[in-house]
Amino acid sequence: MKIVFFGDSITAADRDRSDPSDLGSGYVGILYEKLKNLYESTDFEFLNRGIGGDRVRDLEARVDADVVAERPDIAVVLVGINDVWRKYDSGAEFDLEQFSGSYENVLKKIKDCGARLIAVEPFLFNVPDKKRFRREFDPMLAAIREIASRYADAFVPLDEMFAGVSQNAGIAAYSADGIHPTHRAARLIADNVIKKIRMFL
Repeated sequence: MKIVFFGDSITAADRDRSDPSDLGSGYVGILYEKLKNLYESTDFEFLNRGIGGDRVRDLEARVDADVVAERPDIAVVLVGINDVWRKYDSGAEFDLEQFSGSYENVLKKIKDCGARLIAVEPFLFNVPDKKRFRREFDPMLAAIREIASRYADAFVPLDEMFAGVSQNAGIAAYSADGIHPTHRAARLIADNVIKKIRMFL
């Protein structure tokens, strides 16, 4: 059972890109440990193909090599926050139509290769210096949800989930900067993604 995880730094989680088998320190590695313990008789091959800083157009450029060529049984896609973030940290314009076209192309290529596709929603915590991101982030989420409804076999609504849990435990328990997850948050991501993966096992 080959599962490819495709995305940005949330997926990469400091993985060693010189080692194709390295799963990083985030939700992918946590998920692997949980899944192999639940299904001891199943031979899992996990591939972490996250790259920090990537936007959707970067995933579009490498989807053939990093996902399609691997012929995975399941592919998990999580991308989007950097497309908004780059507007605010480097002045790169966010074009919703362009984003939507690239996102749809990524999902379509993965579906066409025969993989079960799990689309994971990007998330943004309500921290003071990131509140302005919502102007672009919310329309992007709406586009992701609509496109995922047409291509994905399963969808994980992380933004909605984190908005709920952070009201009780506080945002700092889940993210130091409003974007990157703590270990606690990574465990929650893993738990929610694993529920979808188990549908296909």
